Amino acid sequence: MQPLTERRPVNGPMVYGFLRVAPTAAARQAALADALAEYCRSHELVLGGLFIERESGVCPRTAAFTGLLDVLALPDAYAVVLPAASQLGPRPIAAERKRQISDSTGARLLLVRGGKTARRRAKPFRERDPHSDSVQDAET
Repeated sequence: MQPLTERRPVNGPMVYGFLRVAPTAAARQAALADALAEYCRSHELVLGGLFIERESGVCPRTAAFTGLLDVLALPDAYAVVLPAASQLGPRPIAAERKRQISDSTGARLLLVRGGKTARRRAKPFRERDPHSDSVQDAET
């Protein structure tokens, strides 16, 4: 692997995107694809491909997801990048897909943004009052 610099191309970790969009949501698909590409660029990851699921069924094994699992089995695959965890589908399907990704391939899941649980776990920002020894909640 080449050293990380701003002047050389990087043979960085290969990641693959996965999106679930409605068949009529071309603008949303383009926006999500751009968000994944920007995330990969800013984190020095190589986006090797984007798998788009346009079905809204209840089956965890769609053609797009099967294709994703196939490329994750390749030796240079590092992770799956998603705009949010909800892109894996409804909860039962998402749980099965997470299990298949981690158990079958050993790939990581990278989320561009966390869900509600990530916001709930975050502690509120607190700042120190310079005139006392107490800590106060910052106003937002």
